[in-house]
Amino acid sequence: MEKMKFQKITLFSGVMLALNSLIGSGWLFGAGTAAKVAGPAAILSWILGAIIIISIALTYVELGAMFPESGGMSRYAQYSHGPFLGFIAAWANWISLITLVPMEAVASVQYMSSWPWAWANWTHHFMKNGNITTPGLLVVFGFMLVFTLINFWSVKLMTRFTNLISIFKILLPTLTIVMLIVAGFHPSNFGHSVTTFMPYGSRSIFEAAAISGIIMSYDAFQTVINMGGEMINPHKNIVRGVLISMIITAVIYVMLQVAFIGAIDPNLLAQKGWHGINYTSPFADIAILLGMNWLAILLYMDAFVSPFGTGVAFVATASRALASMTHTGHLPQWLGRLERRYMIPRFAMVVDLILAVVMVSLFRNWSLLATVITGSTLIAYLTGPVTVMSLRKMDANLKRPFHPHFMSWLAPFAFVLTSLSIYWTMWPTTVQVIGVILLGLPIYLYYEVKYRHASGLRDLRNSYWMLAYLVFISIVSYIGSEGFGGKDWLKYPWDFVVIIICSLGFYRWAVASRMKKIDPAAEKVNAKVKMPEKDQ
Repeated sequence: MEKMKFQKITLFSGVMLALNSLIGSGWLFGAGTAAKVAGPAAILSWILGAIIIISIALTYVELGAMFPESGGMSRYAQYSHGPFLGFIAAWANWISLITLVPMEAVASVQYMSSWPWAWANWTHHFMKNGNITTPGLLVVFGFMLVFTLINFWSVKLMTRFTNLISIFKILLPTLTIVMLIVAGFHPSNFGHSVTTFMPYGSRSIFEAAAISGIIMSYDAFQTVINMGGEMINPHKNIVRGVLISMIITAVIYVMLQVAFIGAIDPNLLAQKGWHGINYTSPFADIAILLGMNWLAILLYMDAFVSPFGTGVAFVATASRALASMTHTGHLPQWLGRLERRYMIPRFAMVVDLILAVVMVSLFRNWSLLATVITGSTLIAYLTGPVTVMSLRKMDANLKRPFHPHFMSWLAPFAFVLTSLSIYWTMWPTTVQVIGVILLGLPIYLYYEVKYRHASGLRDLRNSYWMLAYLVFISIVSYIGSEGFGGKDWLKYPWDFVVIIICSLGFYRWAVASRMKKIDPAAEKVNAKVKMPEKDQ
């Protein structure tokens, strides 16, 4: 028992782990891409992304505090709507997690390929036409192996590594913000009217949020929740860990965008406009133009360190998500087996590594990997608002350390925002991601028929809403406005109106489709929750 206690994660380590996941390759690529798409209005894109993900996160914070278990986000939907919806949500979430690992490795290699030093010429062959080459792919494989090995030998080693990396990842973006504002800040870049602040219209704000990796940059809040079973005082620290890490991250990202926009040479803007801004290494390139070579060196270093640290954190999260999925009996049980000394799901880590290798071999491009992550994550997140309100209706007596009164309106609000965000990922990405998610259904049906003799297929009626929703969002994406890849039969902003109204209908249908009784496994986990003294 003493050894198990020794491995517990503190609030500080939980926040550092979350920041390590949140501040990854997104800040290195996002600000430059967002400014190119939306101009100064990209600032609003980052604020919008924070609002969306914090709204979603708060629904999961209530669930995480109720059910503090490793890989918990892969199980919540099952507790309210049965194993079929639980499997869809867990599979979609897991797809996004295993894709994050190679994406961060690709980001490191991509920045390595642009190192400006003569001794680093050998790295220039790692990229060609925006894609990882075969030599670069071998380096990506090596990085992913190291990510896995750091997690392979205990939670303690992983948290010590992430604590060190996370401090660096907070300090360098902060230093970059300060230096760019001090050295070359041009207030005129932000425009003098609504038109000049928003040069490409309001739609560009939503486009930038989706295609610039903004939403993806925020969605790692689940790191704290998935590690909930290994945290000290989870009933308090899950809530604190998520909120603290999300607020710190939002401030850093918004200020980075402000600093980037202000640092652009006004003469360059006058010649090319925001669409013409195209830096390979945005912040490092600007630092060099401003004569701060020392900052550029630090940024090139961080372009290696930040994705590296995030990759380590997501190996931990992805392995626990996969191990948790075995509890429903729809995946081989050996995937959930824990190594006895450190209580780590090593088999799941190895399988994740193999599949990550396959994924990056097929998609050798950072933006392609980021697209898969965003779409699959958001589909998984649809179940959070539905589950949290369904459980309130199913059993009001469950222990809820975090029980905000505003959840009754926040849950449908978060559901609608998630629907809009899925739409913003653009056709054909929407239907491609849905196709990847549906690939998991044959696995579910195989185990359902083999071990439960198809009795569990009754649970399908609790999940019809999700199947209908996936069809709906695919159709709207196809016929939607051209700015989001559609045929423009449903023009902006009427496409938003249709999605908002229909999403509220789907939300009500989803909550009404809940099971009559809560899953017994949920009751067992909830029974172990310690409520704060004032609530007892």
